[in-house]
Amino acid sequence: MADPSRPRRRIAATPAREVALAVLRAVADRDAYANLLLPALLAERGLTGRDAALATELAYGTLRGRGSYDAVLAACSTRALADIDPPLLDVLRLGAHQLLATRIGPHAAVATSVELARTAAGQGAAGFANAVLRRVATRDLDSWIAAVAPDRAADPVGYLAVKTSHPAWIVAAISEALGEEPGTGLPLTETALDANGTRPRVALCATPGLATQAELVAQGARATQWSPFGAYSDGGDPADIPEVRQGRAGVQDEASQLAALALTRAAVSTTDIGVTDTGTTGTGADNAGASDRRWLDLCAGPGGKARLLAGLAVGRDAHLVAADVREHRARLVSAATAATGVTAAIVADGTEPAWRPGSFDRVIADVPCSGLGALRRRPDARWRKSPADVAALGPLQRALLRTAIDAARPGGVIAYVTCSPHVAETREVVGDVAAARSDVTVLDTPALLGEVPSLACAAPSGRYAQFWPHLHGTDAIFIAVLQKGQAPSGS
Repeated sequence: MADPSRPRRRIAATPAREVALAVLRAVADRDAYANLLLPALLAERGLTGRDAALATELAYGTLRGRGSYDAVLAACSTRALADIDPPLLDVLRLGAHQLLATRIGPHAAVATSVELARTAAGQGAAGFANAVLRRVATRDLDSWIAAVAPDRAADPVGYLAVKTSHPAWIVAAISEALGEEPGTGLPLTETALDANGTRPRVALCATPGLATQAELVAQGARATQWSPFGAYSDGGDPADIPEVRQGRAGVQDEASQLAALALTRAAVSTTDIGVTDTGTTGTGADNAGASDRRWLDLCAGPGGKARLLAGLAVGRDAHLVAADVREHRARLVSAATAATGVTAAIVADGTEPAWRPGSFDRVIADVPCSGLGALRRRPDARWRKSPADVAALGPLQRALLRTAIDAARPGGVIAYVTCSPHVAETREVVGDVAAARSDVTVLDTPALLGEVPSLACAAPSGRYAQFWPHLHGTDAIFIAVLQKGQAPSGS
Protein backbone atom coordinates (compact mmCIF):
# COMPACT_ATOMS: atom_id res chain seq x y z
CA MET A 1 0.00 0.00 0.00
CA ALA A 2 1.26 3.46 -0.83
CA ASP A 3 2.46 5.53 2.07
CA PRO A 4 0.04 8.50 2.30
CA SER A 5 2.73 10.53 4.07
CA ARG A 6 4.98 10.42 1.02
CA PRO A 7 4.58 13.38 -1.37
CA ARG A 8 2.96 12.48 -4.66
CA ARG A 9 5.23 12.37 -7.67
CA ARG A 10 4.80 15.47 -9.78
CA ILE A 11 3.78 15.12 -13.41
CA ALA A 12 6.03 17.42 -15.37
CA ALA A 13 4.62 19.85 -17.89
CA THR A 14 5.40 18.52 -21.35
CA PRO A 15 7.22 20.43 -24.12
CA ALA A 16 3.99 20.54 -26.13
CA ARG A 17 2.19 22.32 -23.29
CA GLU A 18 5.12 24.68 -22.80
CA VAL A 19 5.00 25.64 -26.47
CA ALA A 20 1.24 26.15 -26.31
CA LEU A 21 1.61 28.40 -23.28
CA ALA A 22 4.40 30.34 -25.00
CA VAL A 23 2.03 31.02 -27.91
CA LEU A 24 -0.74 32.21 -25.58
CA ARG A 25 1.66 34.50 -23.77
CA ALA A 26 3.09 35.96 -26.98
CA VAL A 27 -0.40 36.65 -28.32
CA ALA A 28 -1.28 38.50 -25.10
CA ASP A 29 2.04 40.27 -24.47
CA ARG A 30 3.35 41.05 -27.95
CA ASP A 31 0.21 40.92 -30.06
CA ALA A 32 1.87 38.03 -31.92
CA TYR A 33 0.04 36.09 -34.60
CA ALA A 34 -0.42 32.49 -33.52
CA ASN A 35 -0.40 31.10 -37.07
CA LEU A 36 3.03 32.66 -37.67
CA LEU A 37 4.58 32.06 -34.25
CA LEU A 38 3.58 28.46 -33.65
CA PRO A 39 5.44 26.89 -36.63
CA ALA A 40 8.58 28.83 -35.64
CA LEU A 41 8.37 27.63 -32.03
CA LEU A 42 7.81 24.03 -33.07
CA ALA A 43 10.91 24.16 -35.26
CA GLU A 44 12.97 25.97 -32.63
CA ARG A 45 12.17 23.41 -29.94
CA GLY A 46 12.35 20.40 -32.22
CA LEU A 47 8.75 19.24 -31.79
CA THR A 48 7.43 16.97 -34.52
CA GLY A 49 4.76 14.31 -34.97
CA ARG A 50 2.41 13.79 -32.04
CA ASP A 51 4.10 16.44 -29.89
CA ALA A 52 3.69 19.06 -32.61
CA ALA A 53 0.07 18.01 -33.15
CA LEU A 54 -0.64 18.29 -29.41
CA ALA A 55 0.97 21.72 -29.15
CA THR A 56 -1.06 22.91 -32.15
CA GLU A 57 -4.33 21.58 -30.73
CA LEU A 58 -3.69 23.08 -27.31
CA ALA A 59 -2.65 26.50 -28.59
CA TYR A 60 -5.33 26.91 -31.25
CA GLY A 61 -8.03 25.18 -29.23
CA THR A 62 -7.42 27.36 -26.19
CA LEU A 63 -7.48 30.51 -28.30
CA ARG A 64 -10.71 29.46 -30.01
CA GLY A 65 -12.43 28.53 -26.76
CA ARG A 66 -11.16 31.38 -24.60
CA GLY A 67 -14.53 33.09 -24.26
CA SER A 68 -16.26 29.94 -23.06
CA TYR A 69 -13.38 28.99 -20.77
CA ASP A 70 -13.23 32.44 -19.20
CA ALA A 71 -16.92 32.22 -18.28
CA VAL A 72 -16.31 28.81 -16.67
CA LEU A 73 -13.14 29.95 -14.88
CA ALA A 74 -14.95 33.01 -13.52
CA ALA A 75 -17.48 30.67 -11.92
CA CYS A 76 -14.73 28.48 -10.45
CA SER A 77 -12.36 31.15 -9.19
CA THR A 78 -12.41 33.02 -5.90
CA ARG A 79 -10.78 35.94 -7.70
CA ALA A 80 -12.08 38.05 -10.54
CA LEU A 81 -10.33 37.11 -13.76
CA ALA A 82 -9.04 40.68 -14.06
CA ASP A 83 -7.20 40.18 -10.76
CA ILE A 84 -5.40 37.00 -11.86
CA ASP A 85 -1.86 37.46 -13.16
CA PRO A 86 -1.99 37.12 -16.97
CA PRO A 87 0.49 34.19 -17.16
CA LEU A 88 -1.51 32.28 -14.60
CA LEU A 89 -4.78 33.04 -16.37
CA ASP A 90 -3.36 31.61 -19.59
CA VAL A 91 -2.34 28.45 -17.71
CA LEU A 92 -5.90 28.14 -16.40
CA ARG A 93 -7.31 28.57 -19.89
CA LEU A 94 -4.96 25.91 -21.19
CA GLY A 95 -6.02 23.57 -18.41
CA ALA A 96 -9.71 24.27 -19.01
CA HIS A 97 -9.33 23.40 -22.67
CA GLN A 98 -7.72 20.07 -21.81
CA LEU A 99 -10.46 19.26 -19.31
CA LEU A 100 -13.45 20.39 -21.37
CA ALA A 101 -12.53 19.84 -25.01
CA THR A 102 -9.95 17.04 -25.29
CA ARG A 103 -9.61 13.39 -24.35
CA ILE A 104 -6.73 14.12 -21.99
CA GLY A 105 -7.41 12.54 -18.60
CA PRO A 106 -8.46 14.95 -15.83
CA HIS A 107 -5.54 14.01 -13.57
CA ALA A 108 -2.97 14.67 -16.30
CA ALA A 109 -4.69 17.89 -17.37
CA VAL A 110 -4.73 19.28 -13.84
CA ALA A 111 -1.30 18.04 -12.79
CA THR A 112 0.53 19.35 -15.85
CA SER A 113 -1.28 22.68 -15.57
CA VAL A 114 -0.27 22.96 -11.92
CA GLU A 115 3.37 22.46 -12.92
CA LEU A 116 3.04 25.10 -15.63
CA ALA A 117 1.53 27.48 -13.07
CA ARG A 118 4.40 26.80 -10.66
CA THR A 119 6.95 27.58 -13.38
CA ALA A 120 5.13 30.62 -14.72
CA ALA A 121 3.94 32.26 -11.50
CA GLY A 122 5.30 30.48 -8.41
CA GLN A 123 4.25 28.00 -5.75
CA GLY A 124 1.23 29.96 -4.59
CA ALA A 125 -0.06 30.08 -8.14
CA ALA A 126 0.25 26.31 -8.37
CA GLY A 127 -2.08 25.81 -5.43
CA PHE A 128 -4.59 28.27 -6.81
CA ALA A 129 -4.51 26.57 -10.23
CA ASN A 130 -5.05 23.20 -8.63
CA ALA A 131 -8.15 24.41 -6.77
CA VAL A 132 -9.69 26.17 -9.75
CA LEU A 133 -9.11 23.38 -12.25
CA ARG A 134 -10.45 20.73 -9.90
CA ARG A 135 -13.69 22.70 -9.82
CA VAL A 136 -13.66 22.97 -13.62
CA ALA A 137 -13.32 19.18 -13.82
CA THR A 138 -16.61 18.60 -11.97
CA ARG A 139 -18.74 19.21 -15.12
CA ASP A 140 -18.47 18.80 -18.87
CA LEU A 141 -18.54 21.78 -21.22
CA ASP A 142 -22.23 21.57 -22.10
CA SER A 143 -23.18 21.52 -18.43
CA TRP A 144 -20.97 24.49 -17.72
CA ILE A 145 -22.44 26.49 -20.64
CA ALA A 146 -25.93 25.80 -19.32
CA ALA A 147 -24.82 27.03 -15.90
CA VAL A 148 -22.86 30.17 -16.80
CA ALA A 149 -24.25 31.54 -20.10
CA PRO A 150 -27.05 34.14 -20.14
CA ASP A 151 -30.57 32.96 -20.87
CA ARG A 152 -30.90 32.46 -24.62
CA ALA A 153 -34.43 33.82 -24.89
CA ALA A 154 -33.60 36.99 -22.96
CA ASP A 155 -30.11 37.59 -24.38
CA PRO A 156 -29.37 35.49 -27.47
CA VAL A 157 -26.23 37.48 -28.32
CA GLY A 158 -24.80 37.07 -24.82
CA TYR A 159 -25.69 33.39 -24.79
CA LEU A 160 -23.95 32.72 -28.12
CA ALA A 161 -20.95 34.79 -27.06
CA VAL A 162 -20.35 32.29 -24.25
CA LYS A 163 -21.47 29.14 -26.06
CA THR A 164 -19.52 29.74 -29.29
CA SER A 165 -16.64 31.67 -27.70
CA HIS A 166 -16.88 34.94 -29.62
CA PRO A 167 -17.00 38.54 -28.38
CA ALA A 168 -20.59 39.74 -28.31
CA TRP A 169 -19.90 42.38 -30.97
CA ILE A 170 -18.85 39.68 -33.45
CA VAL A 171 -22.00 37.67 -32.67
CA ALA A 172 -24.09 40.76 -33.39
CA ALA A 173 -22.16 41.50 -36.60
CA ILE A 174 -22.64 37.97 -37.94
CA SER A 175 -26.35 37.99 -37.16
CA GLU A 176 -26.70 41.32 -38.98
CA ALA A 177 -24.82 39.99 -42.00
CA LEU A 178 -27.10 36.96 -42.10
CA GLY A 179 -30.20 39.13 -41.73
CA GLU A 180 -31.30 37.23 -38.63
CA GLU A 181 -33.35 38.94 -35.92
CA PRO A 182 -32.54 38.35 -32.20
CA GLY A 183 -36.11 37.26 -31.55
CA THR A 184 -35.45 34.04 -33.47
CA GLY A 185 -32.83 32.93 -30.96
CA LEU A 186 -30.23 33.25 -33.77
CA PRO A 187 -29.94 29.60 -34.87
CA LEU A 188 -28.31 30.49 -38.21
CA THR A 189 -25.86 32.75 -36.44
CA GLU A 190 -24.96 29.93 -34.08
CA THR A 191 -24.23 27.63 -37.03
CA ALA A 192 -22.03 30.27 -38.66
CA LEU A 193 -20.13 30.91 -35.42
CA ASP A 194 -19.68 27.20 -34.76
CA ALA A 195 -17.98 26.91 -38.15
CA ASN A 196 -15.26 29.26 -36.92
CA GLY A 197 -14.26 26.53 -34.50
CA THR A 198 -13.57 24.00 -37.26
CA ARG A 199 -10.18 23.34 -38.79
CA PRO A 200 -10.03 24.74 -42.36
CA ARG A 201 -8.83 22.62 -45.23
CA VAL A 202 -5.74 23.75 -47.11
CA ALA A 203 -6.84 24.89 -50.57
CA LEU A 204 -4.39 24.94 -53.47
CA CYS A 205 -4.74 26.88 -56.70
CA ALA A 206 -3.13 25.88 -60.00
CA THR A 207 -1.91 28.82 -62.05
CA PRO A 208 -3.60 28.65 -65.49
CA GLY A 209 -1.07 27.94 -68.20
CA LEU A 210 1.46 26.57 -65.70
CA ALA A 211 -0.47 23.84 -63.88
CA THR A 212 -3.92 22.28 -63.81
CA GLN A 213 -6.39 21.11 -61.25
CA ALA A 214 -5.91 17.58 -62.59
CA GLU A 215 -2.20 17.71 -61.77
CA LEU A 216 -2.96 18.68 -58.18
CA VAL A 217 -5.49 15.85 -57.93
CA ALA A 218 -2.88 13.45 -59.28
CA GLN A 219 -0.70 14.42 -56.32
CA GLY A 220 -3.40 13.22 -53.92
CA ALA A 221 -5.41 16.43 -53.50
CA ARG A 222 -9.19 16.56 -53.95
CA ALA A 223 -10.76 18.87 -56.53
CA THR A 224 -12.49 21.94 -55.14
CA GLN A 225 -16.25 22.04 -55.47
CA TRP A 226 -16.55 25.12 -57.70
CA SER A 227 -13.19 26.58 -58.66
CA PRO A 228 -11.81 24.96 -61.82
CA PHE A 229 -8.28 25.72 -60.62
CA GLY A 230 -8.37 24.46 -57.04
CA ALA A 231 -7.83 21.34 -54.99
CA TYR A 232 -7.89 20.56 -51.29
CA SER A 233 -4.70 19.11 -49.85
CA ASP A 234 -4.98 15.94 -47.82
CA GLY A 235 -2.53 17.30 -45.24
CA GLY A 236 1.18 17.77 -44.90
CA ASP A 237 3.35 20.61 -46.11
CA PRO A 238 1.99 22.14 -49.35
CA ALA A 239 5.59 22.80 -50.40
CA ASP A 240 6.02 19.04 -50.75
CA ILE A 241 3.70 19.16 -53.77
CA PRO A 242 5.83 19.68 -56.91
CA GLU A 243 3.51 22.22 -58.50
CA VAL A 244 3.63 24.37 -55.36
CA ARG A 245 7.36 23.95 -54.86
CA GLN A 246 8.01 24.96 -58.49
CA GLY A 247 5.81 28.07 -58.27
CA ARG A 248 3.18 26.72 -60.65
CA ALA A 249 0.52 26.61 -57.91
CA GLY A 250 0.00 28.17 -54.52
CA VAL A 251 -2.10 28.08 -51.38
CA GLN A 252 -5.31 30.08 -51.89
CA ASP A 253 -8.78 29.75 -50.38
CA GLU A 254 -11.42 28.60 -52.84
CA ALA A 255 -13.57 31.71 -52.29
CA SER A 256 -10.53 33.86 -53.04
CA GLN A 257 -10.07 31.97 -56.30
CA LEU A 258 -13.71 32.57 -57.18
CA ALA A 259 -13.38 36.30 -56.45
CA ALA A 260 -10.74 36.52 -59.17
CA LEU A 261 -12.90 34.41 -61.46
CA ALA A 262 -15.92 36.69 -60.92
CA LEU A 263 -13.87 39.70 -62.04
CA THR A 264 -12.80 37.95 -65.23
CA ARG A 265 -16.30 36.69 -66.01
CA ALA A 266 -17.91 40.14 -65.97
CA ALA A 267 -18.21 41.46 -69.50
CA VAL A 268 -16.35 44.67 -70.29
CA SER A 269 -17.93 47.07 -72.76
CA THR A 270 -16.79 49.71 -75.23
CA THR A 271 -19.87 51.85 -74.69
CA ASP A 272 -21.49 53.77 -71.87
CA ILE A 273 -23.49 51.17 -69.98
CA GLY A 274 -25.71 53.71 -68.28
CA VAL A 275 -27.74 51.83 -65.70
CA THR A 276 -27.95 48.53 -67.52
CA ASP A 277 -25.93 45.40 -66.85
CA THR A 278 -26.13 43.73 -70.24
CA GLY A 279 -23.78 40.80 -70.51
CA THR A 280 -22.93 40.64 -66.84
CA THR A 281 -22.94 36.87 -66.89
CA GLY A 282 -20.66 36.64 -69.91
CA THR A 283 -17.12 35.35 -69.79
CA GLY A 284 -15.50 38.57 -70.94
CA ALA A 285 -14.10 36.75 -73.96
CA ASP A 286 -17.08 37.52 -76.21
CA ASN A 287 -16.90 41.32 -76.08
CA ALA A 288 -16.19 42.01 -79.73
CA GLY A 289 -14.06 45.10 -80.07
CA ALA A 290 -13.78 45.72 -76.34
CA SER A 291 -10.33 46.30 -74.92
CA ASP A 292 -9.52 43.70 -72.29
CA ARG A 293 -5.75 43.78 -71.98
CA ARG A 294 -4.99 46.02 -69.01
CA TRP A 295 -5.73 44.65 -65.56
CA LEU A 296 -4.95 46.05 -62.10
CA ASP A 297 -4.68 44.36 -58.71
CA LEU A 298 -4.83 47.38 -56.41
CA CYS A 299 -3.86 45.74 -53.08
CA ALA A 300 -2.01 42.71 -54.39
CA GLY A 301 0.13 41.45 -51.50
CA PRO A 302 0.97 38.74 -50.75
CA GLY A 303 0.00 37.66 -54.26
CA GLY A 304 -2.56 34.83 -54.24
CA LYS A 305 -5.18 36.56 -56.40
CA ALA A 306 -2.46 38.20 -58.49
CA ARG A 307 -0.98 34.79 -59.33
CA LEU A 308 -4.34 33.49 -60.53
CA LEU A 309 -5.21 36.69 -62.38
CA ALA A 310 -1.81 36.67 -64.08
CA GLY A 311 -2.40 33.13 -65.29
CA LEU A 312 -5.83 34.07 -66.62
CA ALA A 313 -4.39 37.20 -68.23
CA VAL A 314 -2.01 35.09 -70.33
CA GLY A 315 -4.97 33.39 -71.98
CA ARG A 316 -6.42 36.77 -73.02
CA ASP A 317 -3.20 38.41 -74.09
CA ALA A 318 -3.61 40.78 -71.15
CA HIS A 319 -1.12 42.43 -68.81
CA LEU A 320 -1.48 42.73 -65.03
CA VAL A 321 -0.21 45.56 -62.86
CA ALA A 322 -0.05 44.38 -59.25
CA ALA A 323 0.43 47.12 -56.66
CA ASP A 324 0.99 47.06 -52.93
CA VAL A 325 1.86 49.88 -50.58
CA ARG A 326 4.46 47.81 -48.70
CA GLU A 327 7.70 46.91 -50.41
CA HIS A 328 8.08 43.45 -48.87
CA ARG A 329 4.57 42.50 -49.96
CA ALA A 330 5.25 43.77 -53.47
CA ARG A 331 8.30 41.50 -53.55
CA LEU A 332 6.09 38.56 -52.57
CA VAL A 333 3.74 39.43 -55.42
CA SER A 334 6.63 39.61 -57.84
CA ALA A 335 7.81 36.17 -56.77
CA ALA A 336 4.30 34.70 -56.94
CA THR A 337 3.63 35.94 -60.46
CA ALA A 338 7.09 35.82 -62.03
CA ALA A 339 6.53 32.57 -63.93
CA THR A 340 3.57 34.01 -65.87
CA GLY A 341 5.65 36.76 -67.48
CA VAL A 342 2.73 39.19 -67.70
CA THR A 343 2.86 41.01 -64.38
CA ALA A 344 4.45 44.27 -63.27
CA ALA A 345 4.63 44.25 -59.46
CA ILE A 346 5.05 47.77 -58.13
CA VAL A 347 5.17 49.56 -54.79
CA ALA A 348 2.32 52.05 -54.85
CA ASP A 349 -0.20 53.55 -52.44
CA GLY A 350 -3.64 52.68 -53.70
CA THR A 351 -5.05 55.95 -52.36
CA GLU A 352 -2.47 57.95 -54.37
CA PRO A 353 -2.55 56.32 -57.83
CA ALA A 354 0.65 55.84 -59.77
CA TRP A 355 -1.35 55.57 -63.01
CA ARG A 356 -3.67 57.77 -65.02
CA PRO A 357 -7.43 57.54 -64.41
CA GLY A 358 -9.26 55.24 -66.78
CA SER A 359 -6.16 53.15 -67.53
CA PHE A 360 -7.53 49.66 -66.89
CA ASP A 361 -10.17 47.32 -68.24
CA ARG A 362 -10.40 45.24 -65.05
CA VAL A 363 -9.56 46.24 -61.49
CA ILE A 364 -9.68 44.23 -58.28
CA ALA A 365 -9.45 45.84 -54.85
CA ASP A 366 -9.01 43.23 -52.12
CA VAL A 367 -8.90 45.86 -49.39
CA PRO A 368 -7.43 45.72 -45.87
CA CYS A 369 -10.12 44.58 -43.46
CA SER A 370 -10.72 43.13 -40.01
CA GLY A 371 -10.18 39.57 -41.25
CA LEU A 372 -13.31 38.31 -39.49
CA GLY A 373 -13.86 36.00 -42.44
CA ALA A 374 -10.76 33.96 -41.58
CA LEU A 375 -11.33 33.25 -37.89
CA ARG A 376 -10.92 29.51 -38.54
CA ARG A 377 -7.32 30.16 -39.57
CA ARG A 378 -6.52 32.88 -37.04
CA PRO A 379 -8.22 31.91 -33.79
CA ASP A 380 -6.57 34.75 -31.88
CA ALA A 381 -8.06 37.39 -34.22
CA ARG A 382 -11.46 37.29 -32.53
CA TRP A 383 -9.82 38.60 -29.34
CA ARG A 384 -7.43 40.93 -31.15
CA LYS A 385 -10.02 42.96 -33.06
CA SER A 386 -12.60 45.44 -31.80
CA PRO A 387 -15.47 47.50 -33.25
CA ALA A 388 -13.09 50.46 -33.24
CA ASP A 389 -10.76 48.59 -35.61
CA VAL A 390 -13.62 48.04 -38.06
CA ALA A 391 -14.66 51.69 -37.89
CA ALA A 392 -11.07 52.86 -38.41
CA LEU A 393 -10.76 50.87 -41.63
CA GLY A 394 -13.87 52.37 -43.21
CA PRO A 395 -12.31 55.54 -44.66
CA LEU A 396 -9.42 53.56 -46.19
CA GLN A 397 -11.77 50.97 -47.70
CA ARG A 398 -13.90 53.69 -49.27
CA ALA A 399 -10.85 55.53 -50.57
CA LEU A 400 -9.47 52.37 -52.17
CA LEU A 401 -12.78 51.54 -53.83
CA ARG A 402 -13.02 55.07 -55.23
CA THR A 403 -9.47 54.74 -56.58
CA ALA A 404 -10.34 51.36 -58.12
CA ILE A 405 -13.35 52.86 -59.90
CA ASP A 406 -11.34 55.85 -61.10
CA ALA A 407 -8.65 53.48 -62.43
CA ALA A 408 -11.16 51.67 -64.64
CA ARG A 409 -12.08 52.98 -68.06
CA PRO A 410 -15.73 53.51 -69.03
CA GLY A 411 -17.15 50.05 -69.61
CA GLY A 412 -14.51 48.45 -67.40
CA VAL A 413 -15.29 46.30 -64.38
CA ILE A 414 -14.21 46.50 -60.75
CA ALA A 415 -14.30 43.87 -58.01
CA TYR A 416 -14.39 44.97 -54.36
CA VAL A 417 -13.34 42.10 -52.07
CA THR A 418 -12.95 41.72 -48.31
CA CYS A 419 -12.23 38.73 -46.09
CA SER A 420 -15.01 39.80 -43.76
CA PRO A 421 -18.80 39.50 -43.61
CA HIS A 422 -19.17 42.61 -41.42
CA VAL A 423 -21.77 44.88 -43.01
CA ALA A 424 -19.71 47.99 -42.19
CA GLU A 425 -16.81 46.64 -44.29
CA THR A 426 -18.87 45.26 -47.13
CA ARG A 427 -22.32 46.43 -48.20
CA GLU A 428 -22.08 49.81 -46.50
CA VAL A 429 -18.76 50.62 -48.17
CA VAL A 430 -19.97 49.68 -51.65
CA GLY A 431 -23.36 51.28 -51.13
CA ASP A 432 -21.91 54.57 -49.92
CA VAL A 433 -19.35 54.84 -52.73
CA ALA A 434 -21.78 53.79 -55.46
CA ALA A 435 -24.52 56.14 -54.23
CA ALA A 436 -22.13 59.10 -54.41
CA ARG A 437 -21.30 58.46 -58.09
CA SER A 438 -23.29 58.64 -61.29
CA ASP A 439 -20.94 56.41 -63.29
CA VAL A 440 -21.23 53.08 -61.44
CA THR A 441 -23.59 50.12 -61.76
CA VAL A 442 -23.63 47.27 -59.27
CA LEU A 443 -23.64 44.01 -61.19
CA ASP A 444 -25.24 40.76 -60.08
CA THR A 445 -22.23 39.03 -58.53
CA PRO A 446 -24.08 35.84 -57.49
CA ALA A 447 -25.10 35.45 -61.14
CA LEU A 448 -21.45 35.68 -62.19
CA LEU A 449 -20.81 32.70 -59.92
CA GLY A 450 -24.05 30.92 -60.68
CA GLU A 451 -22.64 27.47 -59.93
CA VAL A 452 -22.22 28.40 -56.24
CA PRO A 453 -25.42 28.17 -54.17
CA SER A 454 -26.58 30.50 -51.39
CA LEU A 455 -24.26 33.38 -52.30
CA ALA A 456 -26.62 36.35 -52.32
CA CYS A 457 -26.53 38.66 -49.34
CA ALA A 458 -29.72 39.23 -47.41
CA ALA A 459 -32.26 41.59 -49.03
CA PRO A 460 -32.01 44.28 -50.20
CA SER A 461 -28.36 43.50 -50.97
CA GLY A 462 -28.88 40.45 -53.16
CA ARG A 463 -26.52 41.66 -55.89
CA TYR A 464 -23.56 41.19 -53.55
CA ALA A 465 -21.98 37.78 -52.89
CA GLN A 466 -21.04 36.52 -49.44
CA PHE A 467 -19.23 33.23 -48.89
CA TRP A 468 -19.55 31.49 -45.51
CA PRO A 469 -17.57 28.70 -43.83
CA HIS A 470 -20.75 26.92 -42.74
CA LEU A 471 -22.34 27.06 -46.20
CA HIS A 472 -19.38 26.84 -48.56
CA GLY A 473 -16.48 25.51 -46.51
CA THR A 474 -14.46 28.62 -47.42
CA ASP A 475 -13.42 31.81 -45.71
CA ALA A 476 -16.23 34.35 -45.32
CA ILE A 477 -15.24 36.43 -48.34
CA PHE A 478 -17.44 39.22 -49.68
CA ILE A 479 -17.46 40.18 -53.38
CA ALA A 480 -19.14 43.07 -55.17
CA VAL A 481 -18.58 43.54 -58.90
CA LEU A 482 -19.24 46.96 -60.39
CA GLN A 483 -19.19 48.35 -63.90
CA LYS A 484 -18.09 51.84 -64.74
CA GLY A 485 -20.10 53.93 -67.14
CA GLN A 486 -19.46 57.27 -68.76
CA ALA A 487 -19.99 60.07 -66.28
CA PRO A 488 -22.59 62.61 -67.46
CA SER A 489 -21.08 65.66 -69.13
CA GLY A 490 -20.40 68.45 -66.70
CA SER A 491 -20.16 66.11 -63.72
